[in-house]
Amino acid sequence: MQSVENSEMTDTLIPNDCKSNGPVENGYFKKGCNPFAQTGRSKLQNKRARLNQQIIKQMRMRAGAENLLKATSNNKVREQVVLELSYVNSDLQLLMEQLEGLNSSVDVYQNVQETSSIPLIPLGLKETKDVDFSVALKDFILEHYSEDGSNFQVEIDDLMDLRQACRTPSRNPSGVDLLASYFSQLSFLEPRFFSPTRQIGIFFTWYDSFTGVPVCQQNISLEKASILFNMAALCSQIGTRADRQTQAGLEDAIAAFQKSAGVLHYLKETFTHTPSYDMSPAMLSMLIRLMVAQAQECMFEQITLPGIRNEFFSLLKIAQEAAKVGETYSEVHQSMIQTPIKNNVPFFWTTMSELKTNHYNSLAHYFVSTALLDHHLTPSDDEDKQEKALSQLYDTMPEGRSPLDILKDKEERRRIGKAHLQRSIMGHEEAIRTHSRCRHLQKLDILSDILQAGLKRALTKFEQNDKEDEFTDYMLAPDIISKTEKKAEMEIPAATKVKVKDLFQRLGPLSVFSAKQRWSAPRTIRLRLQDRDLGFTLKGDAPVQIQSLDPLCPAAAEGLKEGDYLVAVGDTECKWLGVSDVMKLLKDVDEEGVNIRVVSMLDSSSQPMPTKSATYGGLPKTYSMICLAHDEDDKNPKSRKVAKKPSFLSWGLKNKQKSSSTLSLPNADYNGPWNRPCPTYPNSYNESALY
Repeated sequence: MQSVENSEMTDTLIPNDCKSNGPVENGYFKKGCNPFAQTGRSKLQNKRARLNQQIIKQMRMRAGAENLLKATSNNKVREQVVLELSYVNSDLQLLMEQLEGLNSSVDVYQNVQETSSIPLIPLGLKETKDVDFSVALKDFILEHYSEDGSNFQVEIDDLMDLRQACRTPSRNPSGVDLLASYFSQLSFLEPRFFSPTRQIGIFFTWYDSFTGVPVCQQNISLEKASILFNMAALCSQIGTRADRQTQAGLEDAIAAFQKSAGVLHYLKETFTHTPSYDMSPAMLSMLIRLMVAQAQECMFEQITLPGIRNEFFSLLKIAQEAAKVGETYSEVHQSMIQTPIKNNVPFFWTTMSELKTNHYNSLAHYFVSTALLDHHLTPSDDEDKQEKALSQLYDTMPEGRSPLDILKDKEERRRIGKAHLQRSIMGHEEAIRTHSRCRHLQKLDILSDILQAGLKRALTKFEQNDKEDEFTDYMLAPDIISKTEKKAEMEIPAATKVKVKDLFQRLGPLSVFSAKQRWSAPRTIRLRLQDRDLGFTLKGDAPVQIQSLDPLCPAAAEGLKEGDYLVAVGDTECKWLGVSDVMKLLKDVDEEGVNIRVVSMLDSSSQPMPTKSATYGGLPKTYSMICLAHDEDDKNPKSRKVAKKPSFLSWGLKNKQKSSSTLSLPNADYNGPWNRPCPTYPNSYNESALY
């Protein structure tokens, strides 16, 4: 396999119209990976994009066939359509299995030097379609802000370049910062151009990471949520690639997985309605548990990296640490096998979580057995300390014996130690059986070697402590209480709140010049002095407002109104200037006067609501609306309180009657090649279907 690192860190993005692979001018491209770089990861993402397009094609064919089936009464035609539908359904199932295979290709994301660690599971990036902001934003700027949209072509191009770069972020902290920068720009873009009462015709299309089902909305919240999901996915890929044979690499992996869990938690808490299943509360909860479990696994590896001392207290401590990892993976596995998650999560993920549960629980039992079999209580040992340590190992002591009795009775220690060894052996055997059930797991040779080595070590120790004349003891060792000195926690990275410059700040302060406000066209007023007085005063921060207007002054006669915003003096734009700066521009007004431009805020309460549906590609689609409640602002800027903008994804709480834009989720079972339910596509297309 070609090295993942080969040109992986190429920080260039080739535009769509650039076909050359030759050198480029410095500073021309935005930061991001070269989409033409033939790395293992880029090949997977390109294949994912092709599969998404094939899924769309098959779904359109299925929609057409079902419509024909409803429209015709000719039995011969109906038989032919039913046959075609069966072919389409089979093709969809095959495409789903291929997509599942991509999500199971974890070896591509591992560190290339990794030779002795169990592979970790990364999240794949969500794919999207190109978005052309140019026409819609220029039209909106002209219509809403009464400015020539072509003057903002550079800013629009920068925005589109930034979004394009986010489709291929580099797999390092710079890539996360790139996504965070675009996310922050979206936070500026939303109030600037996306009104709660109208749509501007920009469609965002994103594909479900697990099913490939497309979701298309005019709602910018879908864009923001998907960028957050990709931030979490990229963090998981960074953690997967870390070198876990070094302390520094393990620290990086722990931090990356905790940040991934934090971003997913932030997404889950703020994204109340889910346009695609991979961002549903149930799926996000499972993904959060998975990221936390992998962080906990790396913490265990960090503790054991220097080696494990063959000493009573150290062995019990490591046993409880291993039990903690097994417990976290058990929670992950339980969430994965719940309906409907089990029909959408790759079978590889489910079996891997089950395998790791058995593996780490087996390690815990092995370390306890070693502590009991290899170490006996001697007069020089701290009897009370050992008694306390053993009592904290179980919820209930074996067969009701006291910890001190077990420690002092050599035969009892051996009997309980062998019982733990038996559980360790059974756990490793179960892990190996689980490994053999999944063909993707079978490709991971290192995983098979680790499981076989663990089983062999437990069997060897059991044989060393087995007596030929001893009767079989069917004692079952009790469960071990999990305990850790360092628990993995979710961590929301500061990158989600990165500060960026508003690309469209020339339109004016966002608190005033936003999409929810309606404005008159700029009016030119000729200011002339009358008795050395302009006839009004100014107030507020940028932009300043007209107040205390003399109704008899020349400016009032030309149309100046109380409360107008002053946006230019002569040729100088002053949307960002305060009172003192504007007064400096006006102090030199002579007898001939000077031209100023002002705008008036209009009442936006009577603005009509647009339709919620549209037609795209000849097929009906339904798009969600953002209905954000907002308070009417007082026109006095000093008394006006700018309403706190709701969370960017809280739109779902505001519009209970919103149209859904997500395909109906799979509802039928399919026995795939691994004897598990496989996701299917909806049999009918109702008002909530996208295609």
